Amino acid sequence: MSGGTEAWPALLPEALLLLGAVGGLLLGLWTPQQAQWRVRLLVTAACLASAAAAAPALSRPAERVFEGTWAVDTTTGVVRIVVALGVAVLVWLAAPSVAGHPRETEAYVLMLLGGLGTVALAAGGDLLLLVGAYLLASVPLYPLAGFAKDAAGTEATMKYYLMGAFAGVLLLVGVAALVLASGTTGYPDLAAALPEAPPALLAIGVLGVLAGVAFKAGAVPVHFWVPDVTAGTTAPMAAYITTIPKIGAVAAAFRLVAEPFADLPVDVPLLVAVLAAASMTLGNLAAFAQTDVLRLLAYSTVSQVGYLFMVVAVAGRTDLDVPALAVYLAGYAVTNIGAFAAIAATPAARTITDWATAVGPHRWLVGSLVVCLLGLVGTPPTAVFVGKLAVFAATWDGALPWLVVLAAVNTVASLFYYLRWIAPAFSGLALAPVPAEGPVGSGPRTAAGTAQAVRAAPVMILHAAAVGSVVLGLGAGVWLGLASGGV
Repeated sequence: MSGGTEAWPALLPEALLLLGAVGGLLLGLWTPQQAQWRVRLLVTAACLASAAAAAPALSRPAERVFEGTWAVDTTTGVVRIVVALGVAVLVWLAAPSVAGHPRETEAYVLMLLGGLGTVALAAGGDLLLLVGAYLLASVPLYPLAGFAKDAAGTEATMKYYLMGAFAGVLLLVGVAALVLASGTTGYPDLAAALPEAPPALLAIGVLGVLAGVAFKAGAVPVHFWVPDVTAGTTAPMAAYITTIPKIGAVAAAFRLVAEPFADLPVDVPLLVAVLAAASMTLGNLAAFAQTDVLRLLAYSTVSQVGYLFMVVAVAGRTDLDVPALAVYLAGYAVTNIGAFAAIAATPAARTITDWATAVGPHRWLVGSLVVCLLGLVGTPPTAVFVGKLAVFAATWDGALPWLVVLAAVNTVASLFYYLRWIAPAFSGLALAPVPAEGPVGSGPRTAAGTAQAVRAAPVMILHAAAVGSVVLGLGAGVWLGLASGGV
């Protein structure tokens, strides 16, 4: 454990993200509006440098720095790399929709700061740091949700902010209860003190902290904001909101269950397993009837949290937990960004019918979407397939076979609503226009009815994500080896 000046090099990846945000903001202040692409390049360079700095740590022994408040281990390393690369891609995915905006620089800087907060969620080994990370991973995302400044975006921002504030209060109450029960905030000290804590304070603390983390992950029962915010904002911002913070939140929950909540009289693993089962089941059921593609993917992300929380439920109870988490997080990030990129390519096409009509002449685009959607199901040889296989194995090894069976049933069931999107798009048939669900109060959206031009940058990202999903799946052995070697 390190605590002095020698600990600072361990935070180089985070320092690069912070320098990128500050440098991007300063550069944007002195750059003409028509040349704001320079900020985009700077932010991208900071993200790539951060990922490069984080990669060597994957093969090093785990350590804790700054009096044990910051963990540098495999989980942190994976989140660092996935978040940094994910933000770099999402900056370019958002570029067509924010280019020329008076606040273009601020958009890129906020995305970088949200990514920094996400990494802090994953690395935090102290309750106070968890609260600070929650705020840093939340506040920058509120303006991003309403960046378009239209009615739907404003409504999305308000819902996101109010739900975030409510979940933040629950988190603070939980932290206060745990501090009262144990007299400490560090995870190692909490692990030693909490088993003897008063049961009432312990229950309040565990529920409050898990509620705050579950909100950031978009898990049931604090998932109500996900469909409205996703459908109310632009596709690139929806991709960011449903991908980046979720990665850090799942890693934070994993660390909590593996360390301070490991040996409590309250059965925390069972509670997390129930949340996982509810998230995957309710997310799938709600997605069945969706005709708005953003809402469909929104409920898909809720169901994906259920699969991710499976490995959280067995954190610290099997040697397969960290590698499974690493592979699934990477696979989910690549595949989910690719699916949203398909929508960003034709931003006016909001229904399944609209999208099929808009991309009819673009068969390669449809092919890449099929790879991403089937990847979210968990079809071989994609990365999510390997991730699900690893998660199922870890969950079974962690003595939760009933959850594995339920997850397998949900995986098969999820194929239905993905095929509802794939079938008309792949066949090129335009079905009868059906009004799609928009954000509450915005009224129905009507079908576009005509083919539209597609945006080049999202199409390139979609193709890259499809290829990346397959490559990660085929090369998962290397990824699993790296994750296993750093435990």
